[in-house]
Amino acid sequence: MAYAIRELPLETLFGPVARATAALARLDERLARSPVRDGFVERQHFADAGAAVWLAGELVHLEDLVLHDAHMDIRTPTHELTRAHAVLRTRRRIFAEKPDWALSRDGFLALAGRGGATPASGQKTRDGEGTETIAVEADGRDDAEDDLLAEEFAEIDAVLARSSKILGGGAVPAKMARPDDRPDLIYDLDWNEEERLAEWQDVIVRTGDLPVVLRAAILLEAWQNIEVLQHGAWLGPLLVAALLRQAGLAANHLASLHLGAKNIPRERRRARNRSERLLASLDGIHEAALAGLKEHDRLVLAKSQMERKLRDRRASSKLPDLIELVLSRPLVSAGMIQERLKVTKQGALNLVGELGLREMTGRGRWRAWGIV
Repeated sequence: MAYAIRELPLETLFGPVARATAALARLDERLARSPVRDGFVERQHFADAGAAVWLAGELVHLEDLVLHDAHMDIRTPTHELTRAHAVLRTRRRIFAEKPDWALSRDGFLALAGRGGATPASGQKTRDGEGTETIAVEADGRDDAEDDLLAEEFAEIDAVLARSSKILGGGAVPAKMARPDDRPDLIYDLDWNEEERLAEWQDVIVRTGDLPVVLRAAILLEAWQNIEVLQHGAWLGPLLVAALLRQAGLAANHLASLHLGAKNIPRERRRARNRSERLLASLDGIHEAALAGLKEHDRLVLAKSQMERKLRDRRASSKLPDLIELVLSRPLVSAGMIQERLKVTKQGALNLVGELGLREMTGRGRWRAWGIV
């Protein structure tokens, strides 16, 4: 059954649409010429990733996500932390690609981990060399057995290549199980994701003439109503944020729609009335823009205050590099400063003291600092 988009209460929606559009446009205009744009975008990636798992009923500490992203975990990563990091990497990848990539067929397949099954022959290994399926008659094995063995080795090579890319800091999309190989305990085999995805993409086409923010709110509500992916509900708001960027309303950033929805009561987000859910989506977009404006102003003020301490400093001082690092991360640890600035641990602590950063964890060990 096609998702119904007729008979929208336009007289109720026009006000919230205009308000959210104005806030998003104002934020993007500030970012276009902002000296803290790159740091703002990176911080929003972390904040939105944490909000995504919060909306799913889980909690991930920001410091754990920052350290996990820097490969400096202080404890074994939890399932929630791994999921938050998948959201973080997906946001980075969407923002690094062209604005129209995420909503293209290839883009969605890549983001959803549906790039196709691993081929049994010609599979590239970590070293870039292909593996071939060789029919061997010795030891009583036939061609079919060799094909199965080659497939197993090809899958192992793919896992190793993916792991190497992740450890090397590369952008790797969140991996999802293939539709034909999903365990019954995790996936509902009657859940037709291809059909649901086609229905959601049909909504994209049928709303093409509507104002972009109203269109975004409809797509957010439709993604929630259709329930496109069983275990990837967080991908919908990222695709809608990509739509806002593609339309030019948020050309200089990727809207943090999870962060905005976090400020909307669950009773409104999950209301039975669709009009109320649409209003909640519009208010969430507006809240995301307001939060971005506040965060941007805070970063600009913090940057100006920290740069005052650069007066009469040597040209070889590491303080400017530390300022850039602090602006690009919600928190920084001594290990992160050591690795980025190539200084000793004591040198990192001395730089933190000179810059006057605030200790955010309240612990004697595994301390982390951030801007006030």
